[in-house]
Amino acid sequence: MGMEEKAKKLLILYASETGNAIDAAERLGRQAERRGCPVSLLSIDDFDPSSLPDQEIVIFVVSTTGQGDNPDSIKVFWKFLLQRNLTQNWLSRVSYAVFGLGDSSYQKYNFVAKKLDKRLSDLGAIAMVERGLGDDQHPSGYEGALDPWMSTLWKALYQNDPKLFPKGPELMTSNMSLMDQPKVQITYHDVAEGTLNFSSTPDVKLLEMQIESTRFILPGKLSGKYSPDCFLKMVKNDPLSKAGCGKDVRHFEFEAVSSTIEYEVGDVVHILPGQDAAAVDAFIKRCNLNPESYIRVEPKDNKENEQSCDLRNTLKAPVRLKTFVELAMDVASASPRRYFFEVMSYFATAEHEKERLQYFASPEGRDDLYEYNQKERRTVLEVLEDFPSVQMPFEWFVQLVPPLKTRAFSISSSHSAHPNQVHLTVSVVSWTTPYKRKRTGLCSSWLAELDPQKRVLMPAWFQKGSLPAPPPSLPLILVGPGTGCAPFRGFVEERALQSQSGPTAPVLFFFGCRNEENDFLYRDFWLFHSQKGGVLSEEKSGGFFAAFSRDQQQKVYVQHKMREETFKIWNLLTEGAAVYVAGSANKMPSDVLLAFEEIVSKEGAVPKEAAVRWLRALEKVGKYHVEAWS
Repeated sequence: MGMEEKAKKLLILYASETGNAIDAAERLGRQAERRGCPVSLLSIDDFDPSSLPDQEIVIFVVSTTGQGDNPDSIKVFWKFLLQRNLTQNWLSRVSYAVFGLGDSSYQKYNFVAKKLDKRLSDLGAIAMVERGLGDDQHPSGYEGALDPWMSTLWKALYQNDPKLFPKGPELMTSNMSLMDQPKVQITYHDVAEGTLNFSSTPDVKLLEMQIESTRFILPGKLSGKYSPDCFLKMVKNDPLSKAGCGKDVRHFEFEAVSSTIEYEVGDVVHILPGQDAAAVDAFIKRCNLNPESYIRVEPKDNKENEQSCDLRNTLKAPVRLKTFVELAMDVASASPRRYFFEVMSYFATAEHEKERLQYFASPEGRDDLYEYNQKERRTVLEVLEDFPSVQMPFEWFVQLVPPLKTRAFSISSSHSAHPNQVHLTVSVVSWTTPYKRKRTGLCSSWLAELDPQKRVLMPAWFQKGSLPAPPPSLPLILVGPGTGCAPFRGFVEERALQSQSGPTAPVLFFFGCRNEENDFLYRDFWLFHSQKGGVLSEEKSGGFFAAFSRDQQQKVYVQHKMREETFKIWNLLTEGAAVYVAGSANKMPSDVLLAFEEIVSKEGAVPKEAAVRWLRALEKVGKYHVEAWS
């Protein structure tokens, strides 16, 4: 009996970076369960890849990040799949389907889903349906492709094994009779019990305990580690751009509190932002909760992952409800998912609200929901204010409110030059929605408002980025317009220190901004290192080249400056230089690559196709790196 049940269970594996792939995977799981099919839903890093041939059916939901990069959670799995000893029929008994989440404005659109699909097929697995590709550019986002793909998938699964859906692929249990149960349970504790745990704990240790007690419940290991690498306090908050120029770019300096900082140039730091206190209070009040009560949140069913179960059993300390909301639930920045509206419809007592919520949750209302919710970046708090009759149990909010995510920033300092400090270069994000509502980025605006005089502790996690630290003997061609210059400030600081104790290879740096007067970030720093004997000086065979796009009638970007320096670039490339590109993910990385292709073709006297292959080979040997963000 046990074996029979196992064979009928549908395995769904997801690899998510921002949380969208988790949502899509959970939606697939719910739809399968409503058709009577039991589901096992796992983050791909919780699955043992060596047991893949033992699975009958596997559904993969994977996102693509940056320039066609793998999400962190799939890296070990992917490395396993690439082993040369795996044969062409290793997965011959496995049927699979792949759904990808990507953005067609990027060059390597849905690259992870495409290469996973191909590799599974190469290893003998049988695709049940054509891979689905969700696109952020679609009027309904990725769901525009997910809905029709799911419909095809259910039919294919039913043909493959009718036992999966006992009553057919179309029949769904009535939503009214099958009201899903929340996946978490909350235990309320005595206030005295909670305060007893934390009463004599020092600030930093207390915050660390609170983070561990709140964030471990988040799905898919969103932070990689639950406990922060260190806590930072801000010591400097300086504007880099001219006031009133339409941009607000800041230079932040932080010092480690309680533990030392360790990182290399090119690394990334993840910061957990604070939330607006008034918004947190308004959410708690709207949900009729007691902010001072102490709670413990646990998953209801955790048979899938015993390791997580062990961890969760060790985190026994109850935490204050308000602290839990502050550290784990994004109530006033992120937009809720479609399922949030569906669950809300069950708890709406006003008929017109119930009807509107049911419409939003239906396939017919999908585009209108996208307009109302994602495009307007409506927050959980705003949605709740629009549907005042909805009163949901707190368990549902814990499950459905988007988790408060860490924000990643390229580090703009050298650890050797600034021991126990980390510097960041941050553009304060603000925009206007289609309905002319002003919006700001949660983390960048929170950081910009922080006063270095006040000791605000922020949890931080350090991680390798896409830009590996170069040895001093490696010639460098750096391209970093706007805040893309951030990691290269660290590179230049480090190379300047290295040059004091021995010979270093040349560095060419191409920087770009709108106006020399308004947003020439770190102007004095670059010019100082371009002077006689500096690492960017001609004397050291280096160079600093700045493109000011709006200072003349004809727009000038970094790629134009590169074409002016083809001889220098080609010379360094032939000497074995590595290329590093950082900045906006929009058109810049592909424009820069095109400029390199033209330079290689012209100076190397080879056809364009040969230049393309040459640069691909450069990337393969780890000498062409891109770190781009949207």
